[in-house]
Amino acid sequence: MPGCRAYLSRITLLLGLASLGWWLGGTGQEGLPGVARLRVQGTIGPASASYIARGIGEAAAQGCQCLVIELDTPGGLLDSTREITQSFLRSPVPTVVFVSPPGAWAGSAGCFITMAADYAAMAPGTSIGAAHPVGLTPGGEKPDETMAKKLENFSSSYIEAIAAERHRNTEWAKASVRNSEAIPAEKALALNVIDLVARDLPDLLAQLDGRTWNGRTLHTARAPLLDIPMTLRERVFQTLAHPQVMLVLMLIVMYGVIGEMTSPGAILPGVTGVIALFLLLYLGSVLPMSMAGLALVGLAIALFVIDAFTPTHGVLTAGGVVAFFLGCLMLFDRSEPYLRLSLAWVVPSTVLTALFFSFIVGAGLQAQRRPTRTAKAGLEGRRTTALGPIDAQGGRVFIEGEYWTARSPSPVAAGQSVDIIAVEGLTLKVVPSAASEENRP
Repeated sequence: MPGCRAYLSRITLLLGLASLGWWLGGTGQEGLPGVARLRVQGTIGPASASYIARGIGEAAAQGCQCLVIELDTPGGLLDSTREITQSFLRSPVPTVVFVSPPGAWAGSAGCFITMAADYAAMAPGTSIGAAHPVGLTPGGEKPDETMAKKLENFSSSYIEAIAAERHRNTEWAKASVRNSEAIPAEKALALNVIDLVARDLPDLLAQLDGRTWNGRTLHTARAPLLDIPMTLRERVFQTLAHPQVMLVLMLIVMYGVIGEMTSPGAILPGVTGVIALFLLLYLGSVLPMSMAGLALVGLAIALFVIDAFTPTHGVLTAGGVVAFFLGCLMLFDRSEPYLRLSLAWVVPSTVLTALFFSFIVGAGLQAQRRPTRTAKAGLEGRRTTALGPIDAQGGRVFIEGEYWTARSPSPVAAGQSVDIIAVEGLTLKVVPSAASEENRP
């Protein structure tokens, strides 16, 4: 029993040390509650919304004074933006959005997120605005005029409600949606769009120090920082949510599936293509894709395959190249900065696809159309050596890794070269090589 008590004492000590470390991580060595920080860059999507919601939960669990979100985004999805703003409005800790570093932009969805924070800050040289809801909805086609007007009205009223809740400039908020207005940090501060301009994070924490939130005074000037990194899952999906990645996945699906069809049994191309297809389907629900662009890409593939089966001197291949190029350009709404697929990606993808279908797929299809070289079709006309004497009664030869019974109208000596002139069931009809042309039926 003394041994058990010692073992339990060690466990208790370890748990106590772990609890102390956790407490110090949230409060700091000076006893001040910490400040949680996370970084959001790139397109706002489900991964960003999940990351921010988790960050709010962790900041509250660690007893942090506030959560600072360093933001740099050209825009994103309306659904994910709404999730983030709802997380801000019900957050148990004050949220601070800091548009940084210099040169960063809180565009489109980022404008909604910045104005929804308890404290909105920007670094010099940054900008905010252009929140018109073009391309903010997932699922494909750009909405028609009526639907676009409804979406604009909703977005305008939504950002107005957010600005009013946070006591910020509602008129400019509406103008950022209806007129796509964008302004720099200094003007945003003058117009009461944001609360402060800070050079960097220490300057931001110094300016937040002494402010009151829900009756609590913030002491952030000397508070320790607690970084909340993205999880592996969040990093993967955040990285994948880019038009360039979707284009690469689309090419992998095409090459993998069609490569497996033209070379049955290869397995690896098919498995890779199917995995890429599932990722592409997920991203298709995250980023808005154009059905017209997808249709042109599908037409290009059809033209490539038809040209491989029915040679047309390259006419269909040329049409496929044009259709693929235009399809890639139309695949995303180029009016949105975060959806622009540059020619540096489109042109190499078009050339690579044309070469793939012209040579690799074409060679695979031609190989499948060649006559099967087995049994009668493959053995007639072949030359081999007699293993022993062969006459009309029979003998043996070895060819294609197998022993065959052979008969010859004229005697053949062991070791003599013979030509196969016919296959009769499981018996080969052979003649001496020197006489093959004369005796061939």
